[in-house]
Amino acid sequence: MSAGTPPDTTGAAVGRAGPYLSVIVPAHQASGVLPDVLTALRESRGMPVSWELIVVDDASTDDTTLTAARYADVIVALRGNPHGPAYARNRGVEASRGEVIVFVDSDVVVRPDALARLARCMIERPEITAVFGAYDNRPRAPGVVSQYRNLLHHWVHVTNGGEAETFWAGLGGVRRDAFMALGMFNEWHFSHPQIEDIELGRRLRQAGRRILLVPEIQGTHLKRWTLAGMIGTDLRNRGVPWMWMVLREGASEGSKTLNLRKREKICTALAGLGFAALLATPLTSVGRPLMAAGAACLVAVLGLNWKFLRYARRHGGWGTLAVAIPLQLAFYLLNVLSAVIGWIVYQLLGEPQPPPERQAQATLAPGTWPPPPKRPVHGLRGRA
Repeated sequence: MSAGTPPDTTGAAVGRAGPYLSVIVPAHQASGVLPDVLTALRESRGMPVSWELIVVDDASTDDTTLTAARYADVIVALRGNPHGPAYARNRGVEASRGEVIVFVDSDVVVRPDALARLARCMIERPEITAVFGAYDNRPRAPGVVSQYRNLLHHWVHVTNGGEAETFWAGLGGVRRDAFMALGMFNEWHFSHPQIEDIELGRRLRQAGRRILLVPEIQGTHLKRWTLAGMIGTDLRNRGVPWMWMVLREGASEGSKTLNLRKREKICTALAGLGFAALLATPLTSVGRPLMAAGAACLVAVLGLNWKFLRYARRHGGWGTLAVAIPLQLAFYLLNVLSAVIGWIVYQLLGEPQPPPERQAQATLAPGTWPPPPKRPVHGLRGRA
């Protein structure tokens, strides 16, 4: 690729036959956003290493493949029904050559220095297995719900830099040897966008690997959020699967980042008590004291989040703040519902089981779990 030969100061990157980084973009029906996403990647500045760009078209019916062909070194075209980002990323890794695999979502426009920062971190910190960044505070989608949601993600990541218990595949990299040794993304369990990256992070941490959140590695999120979409994502695609995973494996001791921090647990508990008290108010003879107690719990939740709310007002205006207050309470209520539903699902279904054909494959090749089915690769190599 045009990034050139790695300089002698890059250590592990010296003398490699192939690129040091493989950037993989899974895409489905993404022809409208890919030009911005892939142009930003191609215009990355200050790269200390060589790299390649791989786009995986996950059974799109639009011009995703044709659009990607203008930018990508390799295109992996999947047929049939959409397989989900876990499956698509795994197929991209199979077609890659880099020592470090970088995942970038098809709706994230990286900053010019994002890849360079990630590459330098992996070179200078050989003890770190995975690195991920954050959305920036300039989301493009109009509307207060989109502004709130993207600012919340940005705030959580930029205020929790350092050692992490999880991983984020929206803009994150992992060393190939560790990724392959742990069986890649769990594609049989996560057939659509859920917590496949968080689950990978859990496996990395359980294997004694170290993960680093570097807030300076940033990209702009292009997604337009709606209220219904936010509720569906937090409940069905994030909260319930995450709770199920925690119940299966146990909470990670010492977790101090992101959604498992003690403060987040306190806010979730207060929100649950507050909403429960308000709902029970008409049913009891102590309605007014119960209502006051419930309101106090919700006010306490807002008090614990006042720094973020102030940040949302400063960057999104008073309209964003007016929406952020009820949505922040709803966010914690969804955490409560996720915990309850996740517990019920776990009690009813127990451990998730792979399809029979995957169990047979695991018996034949237990060292590569979950064993990925092979798919043909369509594309070009070495495109400058």
